[in-house]
Amino acid sequence: MSAPAPPGVYRQLLPYLRPHAASFLAALVLAAVVAVLSTFSVLLLIPFLDAVFSADAVPEPQEPNTVARALDWTLGRFVSLDGDPMTVVGGVILFILAVVACNNVAEFGRTYLSARVEQGMARDLRNAVYRHLLGVDLGFFGRTRTGQVVARLTHDVDQARFLVMGQVAVALRSVLQIGAVLAGMILLSGRLTVAALVVAPLTLVVWGPFARRLRRRNRRVMDMAGELGSHVQETVSGIRLVKSATAERREDQRFRSLTAAHYAAFLRTARMTALARPVTEIIAGLGTALILWYGSRIVVEGGMSGSTFMSFLFLSTRLYAPAKQLSQLPAMLSPGLAAADRVFEFLGVPAESKGPDGARPFAGVGSGIRYRNVSLEYREGHPVLRGIDFRVTRGSVVALVGRSGAGKTSIVDLLARFFDPTAGSVEIDGKDLREYDLASLRRSLGIVSQETVLFHDTVRANMAYGTRGASEGAIREAAQAAHAHDFVTALPQGYDTVVGERGTTLSGGERQRVALTRAILRDPPVLVLDEATSSLDLESERLVQEAMRRLMAGRTAFVIAHRLATVRRADVIFVVDGGRIVQQGSHKELLEEGGLYRRLQELQLR
Repeated sequence: MSAPAPPGVYRQLLPYLRPHAASFLAALVLAAVVAVLSTFSVLLLIPFLDAVFSADAVPEPQEPNTVARALDWTLGRFVSLDGDPMTVVGGVILFILAVVACNNVAEFGRTYLSARVEQGMARDLRNAVYRHLLGVDLGFFGRTRTGQVVARLTHDVDQARFLVMGQVAVALRSVLQIGAVLAGMILLSGRLTVAALVVAPLTLVVWGPFARRLRRRNRRVMDMAGELGSHVQETVSGIRLVKSATAERREDQRFRSLTAAHYAAFLRTARMTALARPVTEIIAGLGTALILWYGSRIVVEGGMSGSTFMSFLFLSTRLYAPAKQLSQLPAMLSPGLAAADRVFEFLGVPAESKGPDGARPFAGVGSGIRYRNVSLEYREGHPVLRGIDFRVTRGSVVALVGRSGAGKTSIVDLLARFFDPTAGSVEIDGKDLREYDLASLRRSLGIVSQETVLFHDTVRANMAYGTRGASEGAIREAAQAAHAHDFVTALPQGYDTVVGERGTTLSGGERQRVALTRAILRDPPVLVLDEATSSLDLESERLVQEAMRRLMAGRTAFVIAHRLATVRRADVIFVVDGGRIVQQGSHKELLEEGGLYRRLQELQLR
């Protein structure tokens, strides 16, 4: 996906700025106040220096200029400018302190409001990305590494928030400061102002060509950071395998290669970014040298008082700081633009279809379920299912068996609309699943898979996950039906015991019984059991299978299993191979028929 141009990025950020527009505008107003007061405080040096150096031997202009008259009028309201010089100095100093105090109060407000806007935008953007990710289809997560998802939700959002208040507001503030300073400089001396601005275009000439390259390099650094996060996540998740395979050295070497690549990419970017300060400092130095030389000539020739020149010199130093910030803006914007590209790339991923407008709510299976000549491709040209066609009556138990990778799980994934068929349709009571409301459809499914997902929360919360308002009595009743109540009450805090990340404090059988409790509590009309007992010991398998038989009673159930003993009681068994249904019938019929089913049976008996 190509990165959008900067204006496109800002258009995409605009909706996240609108709720904070009042704070944003207030921050800009305060920035303007700071710029004006900063310039005014420098101009106040003129009467201060005039009072201190009243015996200056340098010839003075015959008529006071506009700035002098304005300052005399302003200060005259608060300070007596006649009489003892030290009295005038004291009054001017007090006035300067008052201006500085007002300036810093405005700066405090600007800083606070800027932080409020930044963090508010970051919160809203992060929430939007997370909400959008929950709504995309499972194929996205199959294509995208977990570390990349986490990096864009955390680091990239933080970088993107600087684009508005951290960088754009800095640019606007710099423009305001430059405008206020230039106005003061022009009032003091138009000729010196022209001399000061001669070198300013050099900054644009120097930094213009670097902006695009910096953005590409920052994007590379962020991509590498995402890869680092993905590697750590994979290693921590699979730490048992790493240790059992004594692969610590291999993983360490892989991580070192990733950190080395990230380090090299970061240094290349830092080297280019580091050029900003010295180059702009040199340009600023050239401008200051020119002002010193030309201004000294004007003073010596009597065209300007020494106090006015000193004030102009101080103002010129205020000009180069914001000008330097503007010249460095491409370097400062580059990380934020690259991060925003990555964030909005995720927001551009299409959400899964929730069904047409006014989609009918799913109320359960009436007559039956029909797979009508279904094909499925995760990647174009690589089919995983081809010509799947069968009918299931309500209340039937359907078993799907076959070799690993044959397509069994893909068949039931279509029932939950984790994916939609590439061709054909899945229908319930003669209606395509895509005509039903997606949320109500999924609420009617109970899915228990081989890889039980538990969250870092209490046993009670994991059992009630997905069932709103489940009462304590209902949870305990469901746990008893799933043979989970006894082991839960033996835990240190019973139902309030925190199971740890991915349920690591529980055994495999205990995790499966928690998952079965969750399914029983939902009381779904359609049940999917995907290898629910494949990794259990015999005692745990016996308990889980007994709970499964209770759960399947009166429901339409799909059972995926490698162990054929698990599916003997199924009403119909479909044998899947290479994405096709190659056999179907009861356990007895399939054994008599021979073929793949009997070969699988013989292999297991051996």
